[in-house]
Amino acid sequence: MAILRRGGLVAFPTETVYGLGADASNPDAVARIYQVKGRPAGHPVIVHIGDIGQLARWARDVPEAATKLATHFWPGPLTLVLRRAPNVDSQLSGGQDTIGLRVPGHPVALQLLREFGGGIAAPSANRFGRISPTTAEHVRSDLASEVELILDGGACEIGIESTIVDLSRGRPVLLRPGRIAAGDIAAQLGVAPLARDSAAPRAPGELAAHYAPRQPLRLIASDRWERKRTGQFAWARRAVIPFRSGGGHERDVDRRAEGAVAIRARPYANLRALDSSGCDRILVEGPPDTLEWAAIRDRLTRAGSV
Repeated sequence: MAILRRGGLVAFPTETVYGLGADASNPDAVARIYQVKGRPAGHPVIVHIGDIGQLARWARDVPEAATKLATHFWPGPLTLVLRRAPNVDSQLSGGQDTIGLRVPGHPVALQLLREFGGGIAAPSANRFGRISPTTAEHVRSDLASEVELILDGGACEIGIESTIVDLSRGRPVLLRPGRIAAGDIAAQLGVAPLARDSAAPRAPGELAAHYAPRQPLRLIASDRWERKRTGQFAWARRAVIPFRSGGGHERDVDRRAEGAVAIRARPYANLRALDSSGCDRILVEGPPDTLEWAAIRDRLTRAGSV
């Protein structure tokens, strides 16, 4: 607690990814998050809170839909974007009139939040734009010298960032897909969330290029997988992630992430492993174009856009 109270940074586990935490009520501490990550000033961060009762501290005009979703899904991998309370620093929201809030579903995170007693601003604990960390070792390899404390809670259960739903403008809008799908939201509210529109507030992870490994990643449609892998990229020292197509190749240096089960269960951990395997590039066969794969497809598409 002392580190957070004096404006320091604490990396901690959630069920999604590890967060780089600072006292959300301390502008200097929040500014340090942006500095350490190399995060653009206009890119908002999510404020983690200990329970639903803290909503009124950070948001105003909380709609009934937000209360329904929070009651059902918190603690859990859902971030709600609401209208920011007047006394909340706009730095947290990238200068917008909104704020992203969630109660994480990890015992270490919850204990930290409840003992601290306030909100903790916490984007992923890695350099901006790179693969999010899902173990304490990932955090150490990225930020060890710039974080006062890393709480090791083991590997993250979900391993992909939270779903983000905007409720600041009436009808719910899905800003980022995650483990909680659009259908799950619709089941609670009786109405399906709309797709992002041009007036939607900015949210974490929305940039076209994000979640990128050091080596170039190429997402290849399934119907072109074999032709591209054995043709255009035949010369490369490749790490591959096939989903529906089988068959190895002598140039495939590491296939530990082979198949849909592995990449869906440990997407970032597998990308990090392949990124460190000595390859020149990472080739990924496009996952199925279905709702259950929407979040993984979103992250892989952005990872391949750098």
